[in-house]
Amino acid sequence: MQQVTEKIIEQIEQVVIGKHQQVKLALACILAKGHLLIEDLPGMGKTTLAHVLASTLGLSYQRVQFTSDLLPADVIGVSIFNQNEHSFTFHQGPLFNQVVLADEINRASPKTQSALLEAMEEHRVSVDGQTYSLPDPFFVIATQNPMFHAGTYPLPESQLDRFMMKISLGFPDRVAERKILQNDSNNAMFERISACIDTDTLKSMQQQSSQVFVSDSLLDYVIALCEKSRLGELQVNPLSPRAGKAIVAAAKSWAFIHQRDHVQPDDVKSVFSAVCEHRLLGSRHVGAVDYQHAGLSSKILEQVVSHDPFN
Repeated sequence: MQQVTEKIIEQIEQVVIGKHQQVKLALACILAKGHLLIEDLPGMGKTTLAHVLASTLGLSYQRVQFTSDLLPADVIGVSIFNQNEHSFTFHQGPLFNQVVLADEINRASPKTQSALLEAMEEHRVSVDGQTYSLPDPFFVIATQNPMFHAGTYPLPESQLDRFMMKISLGFPDRVAERKILQNDSNNAMFERISACIDTDTLKSMQQQSSQVFVSDSLLDYVIALCEKSRLGELQVNPLSPRAGKAIVAAAKSWAFIHQRDHVQPDDVKSVFSAVCEHRLLGSRHVGAVDYQHAGLSSKILEQVVSHDPFN
């Protein structure tokens, strides 16, 4: 799988230039079967990353532009009365795709935001007493503008917790920005993008990722990180067991991407900020978070000592 993984990352980076760390985090999130939240200023490539990721992985893709007047039925679907059959027929909404891009999710009302909760957790939706399964695999990639932008609604903690990772792309360096300015338009670049794998291969990669070995000492390290957040010293939202499971799953995927059959503490450290910073801060944060210089998560990592049995 090494060549496949490298090919996926290489193709994504043909469009998303100069963001190697963020591309790997996004891929690790997908391999861990998690949902991804991307927060940054407009025009930084959030939508582009989501689109090229879906195209490269060969997944069906649908973008939904979240606005203040968007209704839950606009996302999930609606039952329409069929006069010929004298019954209601459910018409599926854009949610019934393998990758759903919830673009500018924090511009929609809390009612519409909450419509995604069941779908993200259970991979199914309920409409008029009927339950409908979503495609397998199913991922939500959401983008949001910083909270100081006009017309935004902060995501509640229950919604934030459904996202395994939250990343920020940030401004490119001078070399990357020069390449961006020299490149063709995004539409022309997307025409050259082809699927590197199919759905069965992706599921196989997810399965292999889940089987990466995690030692007891590594689990103790993750528990210690979560416990540190619960002591009240940093005045943050405490990390739940769900957050701990997300750390382990993301670390497994990170190790898999780097061709290791076991998780090391460095794998945990590499994904910890992306997995936990938005959980620690909740909806109180202002502005986009730079995960390379994350504050609270870095403090927790500095204060908890890891023991690597493989060294």
